[in-house]
Amino acid sequence: MLKRRHFGTLSLAALSGLGLGMPRARAASGPVDTTKVAKDITAKAVGKKFSMATVVKVDGIAWFDRMREGVKQFKDDTGHDTWMVGPSQADAAAQVQIVESLIAQGVDAICIVPFSVEAVEPVLKKARARGIVVISHEASNLMNTDYDVEAFDNRAYGAKLMEVLGGQMGGEGGYICTVGSLTSQSQNEWIDGGIAYQKQHFPKMFEVTKRIETYDDANTDYNKLKEALTAYPDLKGILGGPMPTSAGAGRLIAERGLAGKLFFSGTGLVSVAGQYLKNGDISYIQFWDPAVAGYAMNILAVMALAKQRAEIKAGLDLGLTGYTNLTTPNAARPNLLYGAGWVGVTKDNMNQYNF
Repeated sequence: MLKRRHFGTLSLAALSGLGLGMPRARAASGPVDTTKVAKDITAKAVGKKFSMATVVKVDGIAWFDRMREGVKQFKDDTGHDTWMVGPSQADAAAQVQIVESLIAQGVDAICIVPFSVEAVEPVLKKARARGIVVISHEASNLMNTDYDVEAFDNRAYGAKLMEVLGGQMGGEGGYICTVGSLTSQSQNEWIDGGIAYQKQHFPKMFEVTKRIETYDDANTDYNKLKEALTAYPDLKGILGGPMPTSAGAGRLIAERGLAGKLFFSGTGLVSVAGQYLKNGDISYIQFWDPAVAGYAMNILAVMALAKQRAEIKAGLDLGLTGYTNLTTPNAARPNLLYGAGWVGVTKDNMNQYNF
């Protein structure tokens, strides 16, 4: 496991990392602070306007709405033709069809957040065989990718979630875990890290049932959590992998008046779970900025296309908060890159985040 340096919740914006000594570009208006991003990735600098699509798990939810903002800003900042697309529901086959269409269009690069790694492996292999650069995110086990960039060490992320949940539960009692898909690699790594932390630090806690698959949908989350509570009325904790679980759990706890009895710790966004944080139904969410992740993927795509691959290695500074000193913890997978970009949010600091 990567040994992650600790950066306090409020200090991430101050991280500077190790620069590459390249000139920096002025930031265009948008959600991502790009004042430290190198200017040699613009269409003018590389001498070509690349076409690059970002393919997400599901379009129309808050998480990927925020990622779209970063992708759009990248287009405005650099002059490349970048856009985001995804299925209307979390569906592996639909995502594969989108990638097939992009291959037929002859795009230069595909940045992808896979719903199912196994499902996209063949079509991404096909894309790369056609000379299309593939950059992935939340897919640390994906083989058919040029580079996979993770916002952080996934198991450390899950361990932090469990550290908080265990504290809320008083170190004992039953809990459940949710994932968007049983084949969503990163989310399952979060849960793996959380359970490992629980076994080491909270031996009186226990998982009451196998992981619950919610398809990244808040209503599905809510209904499955409600079913779990019916089956396990003494349930004390929810460890949430997908972002919508924060809304599903908050809604359930609020409706049942279970604040202080049933606890949640998991991925969430203030725009989705803020009302439940404010009201005390849930007390902690954790996330990274999807806009920055989308921007980071597109930077790497341009670097790969512009023959800057030699610079994509440990220590790379993308000039983005949380991605200033990338690491490559797996010697066998030098194309697997980790940042240090998560934050923990409670009602005390939720006003600092407007997404």
